Amino acid sequence: MTKLEEILKDNKEFVESKGYENFSTSKKPNRKIVILSCMDTRLTSLLPSAMNIKNGDVKLIKNAGAVVTHPFGSTMRSIIVSICEFDVDEVMVVGHYECGMCNENTDEMIEKIKEKGISEEVINTLEKAGIDLKKWLHGFDSVEQSIVDTVKTIKEHPLMPKDIKVHGLAMDPSTGKIDVIVNGYEDR
Repeated sequence: MTKLEEILKDNKEFVESKGYENFSTSKKPNRKIVILSCMDTRLTSLLPSAMNIKNGDVKLIKNAGAVVTHPFGSTMRSIIVSICEFDVDEVMVVGHYECGMCNENTDEMIEKIKEKGISEEVINTLEKAGIDLKKWLHGFDSVEQSIVDTVKTIKEHPLMPKDIKVHGLAMDPSTGKIDVIVNGYEDR
């Protein structure tokens, strides 16, 4: 059985048993929060459990490293849409310790990309087109500094309403303990 067939089989059983009834909610988050978090698999269930988040409580955005890499990219768009369309009034950036994006070895990553079948010619074409692959793939050097930088990017975005509180948190992926890196209630 392929992975897709397995997922579809599980989905059919879920729908037939009406498992969806436990997740019924509206599009607007009950707690009026949008969370930007890392895609790390250790956080899939840990993050909501550690923050006592239930289905329907928050808008949850996940990407590699919990960062806004471009002020007009899809992550920032999702945050703005959450605020303007779904009445969100607080943003929480939740990074985590031991993040794979911290000190990412970009030379190794580019080699892995080539091992997956992407040619040197494609890599060279991208670089000649002005795309700095090493910078794009790098991630960050410090989880805490990355959280501070992402909070700043969000807070200073030209489309960000000034009354929105933006917090920066770091989670221990083993215990779920959360440290406050930036308290959005404290204006800096």
